[in-house]
Amino acid sequence: MTDYLIRPIEPRDNAAVASIIRTVMPEFGADGPGFAIHDAEVDDMHASYSRARCVYFVVERDGKVIGGGGIAPLDGGDADVCELRKMYFLPEARGIGAGASMMQRCLDAARELQFKRCYLETLTGMDAAQTLYRKHGFQPIKAPMGGTGHFSCDRFFIREL
Repeated sequence: MTDYLIRPIEPRDNAAVASIIRTVMPEFGADGPGFAIHDAEVDDMHASYSRARCVYFVVERDGKVIGGGGIAPLDGGDADVCELRKMYFLPEARGIGAGASMMQRCLDAARELQFKRCYLETLTGMDAAQTLYRKHGFQPIKAPMGGTGHFSCDRFFIREL
């Protein structure tokens, strides 16, 4: 039994999710140019993930949003490839199983949205995240896919759905 809830993002979650992204990314040195922290969608994640074939979930615990993650078509990629996007957790969301639960929820959503492969970008130093990705079947690849604009990421993964 878990003491957190994973649910679709709502408009009231926008400020909390933006704060999480802007708090967690610098923790891993991901606050310079070429990182997702600068994406325009960060301030209105609900609207950004209300588009076709997009979904974003939040992790809520005791009424507080403590993490999130989503799926969207890979910008500049094949139509059958989605990207796992903006999956970040505050320290209180780590080590409680929320990452594994969020990953499963996102992969299930990707299948429901009829994607065939899931891609993600990360960086050196996000070791716990990379362990989670590998446990869920992601394999490293040598180069980025699509056109995300995240040129500062240096680790790339993909998995079949």
